[in-house]
Amino acid sequence: MTDTLLTSNAASVAGSEPVLAIQDLSVIFRGRSGENQALKGISFNIHQGEIVAVVGESGSGKSVTSLAVMGLLAASGRIDRGSMQFRDRQGNAHQLATLNETQRRALRGREMAMIFQEPMTSLNPVLRVGDQLTEALRDHQICDKSQADARARELLRQVRIADVDRVMKSYPHSLSGGMRQRVMIAQALACDPQLLIADEPTTALDVTVQARILHILRDLQREKQMAVLFITHDMGVVAEIADRVVVMLRGEVVEQGTVTEIFNAPQHPYTKALLAAVPKLGDMREHVWPQRFPLLGSNASDNSEQRTARYDETPLLDVRGLKVYYPIRSGIFSALTHQVHAVEQIDFSLWPGETLAIVGESGCGKSTTGRALMRLINSDADSIHFQGNEIANLKEAQFQPLRREIQMVFQDPYASLNPRLTVGFTIAEPLLLHGRVKSLEEASPQVDALLNSVGLLPEHARRYPHEFSGGQRQRIAIARAMALKPKVIIADEAVSALDVSIQAQVVNLMMDLQQQTGVAWIFISHDMAVVERIANRVAVMYLGQIVELGPRQSVFNQPQHPYTQRLLASVPVADPQNRQPRTFEEGEIPSPLRKVGETVIKPRYRQVAPQHWVADFVSR
Repeated sequence: MTDTLLTSNAASVAGSEPVLAIQDLSVIFRGRSGENQALKGISFNIHQGEIVAVVGESGSGKSVTSLAVMGLLAASGRIDRGSMQFRDRQGNAHQLATLNETQRRALRGREMAMIFQEPMTSLNPVLRVGDQLTEALRDHQICDKSQADARARELLRQVRIADVDRVMKSYPHSLSGGMRQRVMIAQALACDPQLLIADEPTTALDVTVQARILHILRDLQREKQMAVLFITHDMGVVAEIADRVVVMLRGEVVEQGTVTEIFNAPQHPYTKALLAAVPKLGDMREHVWPQRFPLLGSNASDNSEQRTARYDETPLLDVRGLKVYYPIRSGIFSALTHQVHAVEQIDFSLWPGETLAIVGESGCGKSTTGRALMRLINSDADSIHFQGNEIANLKEAQFQPLRREIQMVFQDPYASLNPRLTVGFTIAEPLLLHGRVKSLEEASPQVDALLNSVGLLPEHARRYPHEFSGGQRQRIAIARAMALKPKVIIADEAVSALDVSIQAQVVNLMMDLQQQTGVAWIFISHDMAVVERIANRVAVMYLGQIVELGPRQSVFNQPQHPYTQRLLASVPVADPQNRQPRTFEEGEIPSPLRKVGETVIKPRYRQVAPQHWVADFVSR
């Protein structure tokens, strides 16, 4: 174990027993290649009413720590040494490492709860959202069925979900990634736990909802004097919410201290590198073209502007009047009564070598737009031209060859990677299916090169997806999308699960690929600081419609639409001494649910600057 750099103020909180005390905890996983020590003697405390943020790169042991506390380690994992003492509301101490499953279950949900990183794999796919929210309340006999139902609706409103009735009756797969994450947060908060473990709870959320969720968590923590273990890679969020910070690297705690001390006077080289890699909104204010992230040890020439967009050519992709409606049926005959207008008559173009960013809150239609372009869901459009050819009305057999040219990196890497296939086969599969190679042996050098390009090792090809952290799985998904060297890649929150240092490397990698091959990116994201760095143009979506579209510099420097202004104002600032009081809109978000046959007016746009358009009207 390496020495941990511990600031004087972080050593203890005087006059109180910790809610959670972790001492010299070591966790080992057994695999085909032997034993791997995931945690190497870590120690830290969390006191009542305190938020402790655990930060570090993917694979550093953050999530393993939370799973060990909750007693949810995989069968191949075991606690090698150390202790975890939890103190409940009555002041009773529990040695978590020695509890049996019945004792653990009595604590889970009621005394300690967890918000998981990947909601699609954590929510039960065969239970409606309402049933899952009320389950813990009824299991722990906190309230009866009608009271539990009312509490579930209140929780959904707290996390700012519109159309509560519909969501209560929905299954997880029918909700967007951000919506599912909000359901997970509501579920964890249901019983007002003594200890809340939040593993990347705002990763899938746009900045406006993220700001509200952080506000809710902070208010609940103060009101209930709840202890919070907050795992994240977003240093802006850390600065916004944390009291203390624990920095982890390769299974060890390398530094811990108050949030102010960590940000203002980091001691360990890794902490300094982590803070140096944090993207800051406004860094690109004077730059017209995208620019690589500056990395420690890189040359200034490596950060030159990326002039890859070829606006003098014909658009590579031209979309007109794209619509996606989801039917809502009711009654004993399942009559079609309403439709969710997920994407409503949007127009945009994508030029060769360009990066078009699509931003907006979860449920606004960003991911649905990407899936519609890939023909993964049913959609309608006036026209879609790819390389000058109309493709909107192609049959599936005719569209199949185009999948070589248009690839996608999905939002949830665990759900998009086959758990039964090794990572090497997963990356090689598109090469085999499209005839680029004839065997796995022939594909092996390309697989190794792709793994290296996303910061993984060639030996990782023999492992399965469940053996990787969330951030590592996202890198695998990016490698797979890059395998065929397509002309367009739709990246749906492709770097949202990555820590800031790896995020910077992957964004630079995406720019390198663009420089080398001329690939065009549709970059769907809620991280405005990353969008500012990578995008040529930005499309802002709200309630299924594009409300503002234009060059990145113009949109970010002079936002015109009220929603764009609110979006940029909600970005957390990586400075704990600059915590600003936030104001939030009262009431529910307008719903995209409309009656069948209801007329929807397409927005009218006015030009406010060269190629910068803003909607004058958005249907409600």
